[in-house]
Amino acid sequence: MKKIIVFTLLLSFLFSCKEKEIKKPIVIKKPKKVYKYGYDISKYQIIEDTVKKNETFGYLLDKNHVETPVINKIVQKSKDIFDIARQLRVGKPYTIIATKDSIKKAAAFIYHPNRIEDIVFNIKDTIYSKINRKEIKTVEKTASGIITSNLSNAIEEQGINYSLTYKLSDIYAWTVDFFHLQKGDKFKVIYEEKFINDTISVGIGEIKAAYFEHGNKPFYAFRFVADSITQIPEYFDEKTTNLRRAFLKAPLKFSSRVSSRYNLRRRIKHYGYRVRAHRGTDFPSPIGTPIIATANGRVIESRYKGGNGNYVKIKHNNIYSTQYLHMKKRKVKVGDVVKQGDVIGWIGMTGSTGGPHVCYRFWKNGRQVDPFKQKLPAANPMKESVKPKFFEYIKPIKEQLDQISYPEQKEEEIQKIDSLTIAVNEKNKSYKN
Repeated sequence: MKKIIVFTLLLSFLFSCKEKEIKKPIVIKKPKKVYKYGYDISKYQIIEDTVKKNETFGYLLDKNHVETPVINKIVQKSKDIFDIARQLRVGKPYTIIATKDSIKKAAAFIYHPNRIEDIVFNIKDTIYSKINRKEIKTVEKTASGIITSNLSNAIEEQGINYSLTYKLSDIYAWTVDFFHLQKGDKFKVIYEEKFINDTISVGIGEIKAAYFEHGNKPFYAFRFVADSITQIPEYFDEKTTNLRRAFLKAPLKFSSRVSSRYNLRRRIKHYGYRVRAHRGTDFPSPIGTPIIATANGRVIESRYKGGNGNYVKIKHNNIYSTQYLHMKKRKVKVGDVVKQGDVIGWIGMTGSTGGPHVCYRFWKNGRQVDPFKQKLPAANPMKESVKPKFFEYIKPIKEQLDQISYPEQKEEEIQKIDSLTIAVNEKNKSYKN
């Protein structure tokens, strides 16, 4: 009897628990705040646009209801970080963080000079500016190609950033003539590519090593810091020879076409075909093409003068000086220190000239000479004490370079695999039969 009573009580307890609903507390999830450029965008209106012609920083802020005294204050306070009044460029994107009311007054202005940086100008409450830099991931990549027409086509056909062409031409400026490449010339390269958000490419980084086969002759290039004092990386071949020379062949990047050489007996159309010594070398190119310094040095002249037009003269050392004539515009002034490859002006037609070009003049010991007939000095050789370290460093890199396949070789390998697959399938069919 006792067992029946206990069993009945247990059942009644279980049924009573089932009937009672357990009420869970209702949790209201707050919407997750989304921030952009450091601002909670749920509180603001986002306006995105690009800088149009004749639009200034002052005009853009005035259009978005920012008072002139405030604009002037922003410009003055931000000069040390980013001079927006001078560096604002047509076509560049910008973002305005505006209030959500009917006025839509700008609380912040964000300028995007490139894909890596955002320049933030805070207007609301406290006026300040800052630079936000996106995190960049550097990935090592390899590429190879066979020349059919020119280097740039061989690179672009593979969807590689065009700037790799310029970097390779800089490295091999004295060892490979990129304007007389032969069909069948080959290249391999180990390089860095920079990404933001892991997927968006923002350009080519350094070239770690390269191999160029020109006219069936191999040319290696390895990036290496040989001078522990300067810590400047340079490119050397597999035998430690520095690929750089003290002077570039031409004052134009990626162009060495000569329309008129150094000639003391030249007859010039501009002067009625009279014999008039031409102590320069003319490199034709479209107006606006950048002109570069052929060597390190200091600017000793930068002015406009008669038949020379706009020109710049650079003293490189006690022996050599160079001069660049007929510029549209000069970029450097007297006293400026320039490095090899720096832009010093742009191609024009100022002074006595029949077409757009730069007349390149070369002085040795105070006398104008033909640069193509000079035995120009090479860069400083690698020290003997550094060579063992160099050989050890390049050994695995050279092996990596040598193992890179050319595009046609890759195709051949695929065809071989396909042929092998067909042969195996045919054998299997015969066995089944």
